[in-house]
Amino acid sequence: MSRLFEGIIEAFRLIITLNPALLQIVSLSLRVSGMAVVIAALIGIPLGALLGLKPEKKTRLLNKIIFTFMGMPPVVAGLIIYLILSRQGPLGVLGLLYTPTAMIIAQVFLASPIVIGLTMIGIRARGCDVEEMARSLGAGSVLIAWTVIMESRFAILGAIITGFSRVVAEVGAVMIVGGNIAGHTRVMTTAIVLETRKGNFELAIGLGLILLIISFIINSGLYSIQKGGKNG
Repeated sequence: MSRLFEGIIEAFRLIITLNPALLQIVSLSLRVSGMAVVIAALIGIPLGALLGLKPEKKTRLLNKIIFTFMGMPPVVAGLIIYLILSRQGPLGVLGLLYTPTAMIIAQVFLASPIVIGLTMIGIRARGCDVEEMARSLGAGSVLIAWTVIMESRFAILGAIITGFSRVVAEVGAVMIVGGNIAGHTRVMTTAIVLETRKGNFELAIGLGLILLIISFIINSGLYSIQKGGKNG
């Protein structure tokens, strides 16, 4: 128990003194996950809106596929992207394996179904009434779609935040395609695994505390967005 307390104290010291190794790992984690979620949002919001505006019976099979991918284990996603980016894979000539780009691709693969699915659910919950009202006022297809998206903005923001929380805390996919290379592809989750195995609990605890703080901020934001959406 004393070792745990000593580790926590040393972890706080690393955070307060802005330890360079710790900052580099945290910075890469946020860059990779942030970029992945931006791309996932650009893909997922239009597709989710398109599916949400269609009758559910016409998209039943697609819904099942999306919900299946929403719960995909990260190691499976990592394996799929690894096979695609490996030398024998279709994109092996690009040399992307064991780079931050490969990690972003893997996280996009994980986050996109979440953004698509939750956007679709949010738009389907509020979109039908808004669509009928906008259509009755003579709005065109583009204006109708934009109006529905704006009315469902809290659900869409919640989908984006949920996607980010999913990828920033995952370890399996980024370890498979990134290789956990120091100073190049090592992020918070993979560093925690490595430092724990090495017995360097101070850095592992420090990264764990930062990950918990980020998780708290994300969930607080999600709670505020959902509360705002209900009040609206």
